[in-house]
Amino acid sequence: MLCRRAFSRLVQQHHGLFKIQVRRLSLLEYHSHKLLKDFDIPVPDGYVVGSPEEAREVVSKINAPSVVKAQILAGGRGKGKYESDGKGGVRIMNSPIEAFENASRMIGYYLTTKQTPPGGLLVKKLYIYKAVDVAQEYYVALTFDRDRSMPVLLISNVGGVDIESNADKLEHYWFDMTHGITSEITAYVQAQLGFPDSQIGVISHILHQMVKLFREKDATLLELNPLVRTPEGKFVCLDAKFTFDNSARFRQPEIFSLEERSPDEEDEYEASQAGLSYVRLDGNIGNIVNGAGLAMATNDLVSLFGGKCANFLDVGGGATRKTVSKAFDILNRDARIKGILVNIYGGIVRCDMIAESIIAAAASTGGFKVPVVVRLQGTNCDKGLGMIEKSGLRNLIVEPDFELAAEKIVTVTTKSA
Repeated sequence: MLCRRAFSRLVQQHHGLFKIQVRRLSLLEYHSHKLLKDFDIPVPDGYVVGSPEEAREVVSKINAPSVVKAQILAGGRGKGKYESDGKGGVRIMNSPIEAFENASRMIGYYLTTKQTPPGGLLVKKLYIYKAVDVAQEYYVALTFDRDRSMPVLLISNVGGVDIESNADKLEHYWFDMTHGITSEITAYVQAQLGFPDSQIGVISHILHQMVKLFREKDATLLELNPLVRTPEGKFVCLDAKFTFDNSARFRQPEIFSLEERSPDEEDEYEASQAGLSYVRLDGNIGNIVNGAGLAMATNDLVSLFGGKCANFLDVGGGATRKTVSKAFDILNRDARIKGILVNIYGGIVRCDMIAESIIAAAASTGGFKVPVVVRLQGTNCDKGLGMIEKSGLRNLIVEPDFELAAEKIVTVTTKSA
C-alpha cells in the first residue's frame, strides 16, 4: 500500500538537492514548545488560549508587549492573510484591549499561507508569550539525509521567515547517532556562525539536547526556527517544528495523542484506521482501486482523457465488504466528487465480493447520487459484473475495458458537473 502523504520536501544544498520525506505526524507550536522545555531547550513561557477573553487576561498577566500566534499545522503564518482582516497570523500586542480585539478577528477564522490549502486553515487556538528582544536569528535543524543514510545537522545565521529564500546559506554537518554532535562539529558551528567562546557551552548543550530528543522521541525532523540570541547573550527558541514517522506510533503514544488533523486530513486518518491507503487530490473524480500500481495507472489514464482525480484510494489485496463500504463512505461525503470509478483486478480479491459490496453500499445510501463506473477483471469477474447489471441500480455503469472505463467516467462526470 502507498504510505500516507508520501511526498518530499526539497532543501537546497550548495552542490545540489537532497530529499526529506514529510509523510509524518506534525505538532502544533505550543505542543512543540512543551516538548522542547521537557528536554531543557530554552523556550519562552507561553499560554494557549481559545477565546478573546482569555487572550486579554493572558496579555494583562504578562504586562508587557506580547506575541500572539495562530496555531495551525502550516508555516508562513507571519506572512499569511486572515479572511477577517487581511493581516498575518503572528502579531505583537501592546495592551489587553488590543489583544482582545485582535483575537476576536483571529480565533474562529481561516488563515491562508503558502503552505495551507487555497481556502486556508481554521484557527481554533492562539499561543501567547512575552515578546523577546532579538540580536540575531539562527536556523538549526536535525533530520535524515536519505541519500547518505545518516542524520544531518542543518544550521544557518539567517533564520526566521526568510530561511527558504536563503537555503544556500545552510551549513550541513553529517554525524552518526552513536557519537552524536561531537566537539569537532560544535567547533565547526562556532567557526561558521561566529559564536564567542563564552557561548560554546550553551550552544553545545542545545545541540546535544536536540539529538537526545530527536532519538528518544523517534523524530524525523526537529527544526528550531528561529533560535534567537538576545542582546544579553541568551539563546531562546521562538518557534519549532517537529515531524514523527507514523511507524513510531506504537512506541510514542504520548506524542501521537497530541495529533491534530485538519478537515482535509480526517478522511486520510479514517481510511488508515480501516486499513485503506487514501491520499486527497485536487480533482472531482473519485477512485476505488486495489493496488498502488493500478491506482497510479488509473489516475494517469483519467488524466489522459481530460479528467482530474479527487483521490488515490487503494483498498489493497485483502479488501473485504467492510473496507469497500468504508471506501464508498469516504467518497460519498466528499462534495467535490461528481463521479466514481471502481477499478478492481481480482487476484486475491474476488470480483463477486466487490460487486456485493458495491450493491450494499448503494442500498445503504438510497442509491448512488453520482455516476459510478465499475471495471472488474480477474477472479469471478463475469459473475460480479452480472450481479451489478442485474441490480438495476441507477447511476451504476459497467465497463470491463480499462481505457473505456476511464473515458466513460470522464464523459459522465463532465456532463454532471
